[in-house]
Parts: sequence; structure tokens; C-alpha cells
Amino acid sequence: MEVLQSPKPWRIGLVLIIGMLGISTAAVFARLALTTAGIQDVGFSLLIAAARLTISAILLLPAWYNFRASSPSSKSIKYALAAGLCLSLHFAAWITSLSLTSIAASSTLVSTTPIWIALFSWLWFRERLTVASLLGISIAFTGGLLIASGDFEVDAVGSHALLGNALALFGAWMYSLYLLLGRKAQQEGLGLGIYVAIAYGTGALILLPLPGILGTAYTGHPAIVYVYMLLIAVLSQTIGHTSVNWAIRWLSPTIVTLATLFEPIGSSFLGYVLLGERLEMLTMIGAAILLIGVACVIVGEAEKSS
Repeated sequence: MEVLQSPKPWRIGLVLIIGMLGISTAAVFARLALTTAGIQDVGFSLLIAAARLTISAILLLPAWYNFRASSPSSKSIKYALAAGLCLSLHFAAWITSLSLTSIAASSTLVSTTPIWIALFSWLWFRERLTVASLLGISIAFTGGLLIASGDFEVDAVGSHALLGNALALFGAWMYSLYLLLGRKAQQEGLGLGIYVAIAYGTGALILLPLPGILGTAYTGHPAIVYVYMLLIAVLSQTIGHTSVNWAIRWLSPTIVTLATLFEPIGSSFLGYVLLGERLEMLTMIGAAILLIGVACVIVGEAEKSS
């Protein structure tokens, strides 16, 4: 077996930075698509989510050539299909949240995945929670309350922002389940390429009919809107997530997971520069506290596996 030589540290770091920049653009491109189309409803948000997964699934079509040769078990396929369902719900909820709350709040709340993975693993697999994890969850909860308070002050009624925050949080729950189900699918013998192809394809098939059912047109929008959708699929999904997956092969998962906490920072910065979105002080303080809590959970989970 050929032993791959580890790339130089600066190259690994560069790829990881590129990956995080790619992922950070998702919220901005989604918001640009929403505002350019002039449609702020669930149907159009679902169209963006469906386009992202559909394009990604098309890019992964070559992986299907290895499907029969891999001889996957029925159990692994069921886990992959369930993961695809969770992924579709994740994108549907999170992208919809961007039309209701700030990029800073949405991207921060959806980045709480490590917290929910730790909690779901405790409930599902009976994996113990470390002291650092419990401390991090408490800190993150405090930060989440500050984010909610900050958005409530901006919105006199508070209903839209709070609903957007709730959808972003639901998106984090679904993404956490997606990752756990994906781990189970691969533990049952399903290769990474086939698993991702099944999950993305399933998510695309679930989401594609929904905009039409809700009365949203698939065509007739400004051409730039479709460009934004393409950029989300290519930059945020294909380049962004692929770069992170490549980097985790050479770096500690803890380091890579900690690096992903810069996603909401990058998204908030791009939202401020490109869209002029105001950064509320209370929301930013809450986001910083929440991310500190998430970091504590990541470190606690790393200690548990060491």
C-alpha cells in the first residue's frame, strides 16, 4: 500500500483557510439570492436549498459508478437515506432563517453542531459528557440567550427574529443528526463517496418538489439569482466542505472543528462588507460567548476520545 506523504503545514493551513472562506460565503450568497429575487418566503428559501443539493448531487454522479462494486448493506443505505432527510431539513430551516434574522445570529446558532452532537451521542449511544462539555453547554446557553435578547431589541415585535433564530437552531439539530447518521452509515461499510452521493441525492429529491407545491416558480427569476445558487453549491459546498474534509485527514479533528468556528465570524464580516448588515453589540457579545462554549464542548469531546 502506498504511503501518502503529509503535505507541508503551510499548505494544509492554506487549504483549511480556503475551505472556511468557501463555507463562510453560503449565508451571504443565500441572502443575496433572497434580496435580489425580492422574495422572502419559505418557498423561495426551499428553492435555494434544493438548488444547492441538486447541483452538489450532480457533481457527485461519478461516485455512483462504484455503487455495485462496494456492495453496501441495506442497513447502511437506510442510514444514508435518513441522513439525506436530515440534511434537507437542515438546509431548508437554515436558509429560511436568513430571511428572518441576521446573518450573524443565524450563522452562529447553526454552528452549535458540536454541542448537539455531544448531547445526542449521550442520549443515543450513552456516551458520557465530560465536565468541559457540560461547562461549554452552559456557556453556550448563556450566549444564545444574549443573541435572542439582542434580536428582540432590534425588532419591536421580536417574532421574525426569534423565529429565524429558532429555525437556525433547528438547522443545527438536523445537521448534527446528519453527521451522526453518516457516521453510522460508514461504520456499516458504506464508502464516503457513495454515502455523500446518496445523502445529497436524497436531500435533493425531497426538496425539489416543495417550492412548486408552495407556489414558487423555478424559473423566471433574475439570472444573477441562479448565479448565486451556483456559487453556493460550488464554493460553499464543493470547495468549502471538501477542503475541510481533506484537511481533517492531516490535522487533528479537534483543530479542524475549532477552525470551523470562524465560519460565523467570516459570514458576519462578509455580511457587513457586502450587504451593510448592522452588527448589534448584544448579538455579537452573545455570539462570542456562544462560540467560547462550543469550543469548550469540542475540547471536552476530544479529551473523552483521547
